[in-house]
Amino acid sequence: MPGKHQHFQEPEVGCCGKYFLFGFNIVFWVLGALFLAIGLWAWGEKGVLSNISALTDLGGLDPVWLFVVVGGVMSVLGFAGCIGALRENTFLLKFFSVFLGLIFFLELATGILAFVFKDWIRDQLNLFINNNVKAYRDDIDLQNLIDFAQEYWSCCGARGPNDWNLNIYFNCTDLNPSRERCGVPFSCCVRDPAEDVLNTQCGYDVRLKLELEQQGFIHTKGCVGQFEKWLQDNLIVVAGVFVGIALLQIFGICLAQNLVSDIKAVKANWSKWNDDFENHWLTPTVSEVLSTVGPQQNSVIGAPGLAPPSRHAFFGLGGLYPEPTFKIGRFHISVQTHSFS
Repeated sequence: MPGKHQHFQEPEVGCCGKYFLFGFNIVFWVLGALFLAIGLWAWGEKGVLSNISALTDLGGLDPVWLFVVVGGVMSVLGFAGCIGALRENTFLLKFFSVFLGLIFFLELATGILAFVFKDWIRDQLNLFINNNVKAYRDDIDLQNLIDFAQEYWSCCGARGPNDWNLNIYFNCTDLNPSRERCGVPFSCCVRDPAEDVLNTQCGYDVRLKLELEQQGFIHTKGCVGQFEKWLQDNLIVVAGVFVGIALLQIFGICLAQNLVSDIKAVKANWSKWNDDFENHWLTPTVSEVLSTVGPQQNSVIGAPGLAPPSRHAFFGLGGLYPEPTFKIGRFHISVQTHSFS
């Protein structure tokens, strides 16, 4: 309408989403780097970095693997999301969202399979704990992890205290010269609240007693059963934690994909504007330029009576040439005539 200005909303990259994704990922990047540094430091203290073959020597799980793997994944994802958002790099943002989506579906599949194959999972958990029981004295980190689990869940072994027969230091064979023979680690013992000093020898020879007598000294329930009971008692909390992690992952994926869409829209708009500018302003003939000049809104500066031939070509923008200059809106257009005859 005359006298009114029309404003067109051009696509742009949202600053809030961009910098929120940047800040969100830089936290995970720093935490991942910290976890990775802790894992590598622990390996260095145990001499693993100087002898890589030591990684395969353990019969059980080295807990440092948890720090290294989690720290490495968090560092990679944090780097991709952080730099991708800051530099508006669609490749890094797509890598971030695809990798995060893959982790999400793996977690979902693991949860479904664990629910469907509960008995198989229980057997695998028994096998896993027993393998770590065998390697109890081989690695100090593994030893601390098992002691923590047995103290926290008030359990001993995978199915019971007799699982410690699998360990060469605690088995009850006559050929075992260890002082810990027919015993269990101190973490299996029933703690006396009145004791201020931990008795690390409380499990010695305890399995030589009858089962009813053992209950007064050690926990006789297996860790697998106690873990299942703990899950049932804390089902809401555990489910809430997993749902929260899943929502964070979905939110990160949506945020990254939205930023990719904004970047693509801006690029497409810029490309379209550039093509339109080249096609409409750099290549028209003088006759086409003059045909857009209205008698009221536009004025001709220079040679008002010039009637350029149709074979004259438009040459450039600006007001730098001595040739006739036309003013169309805010643009000053100078033309140079060339005859093609």
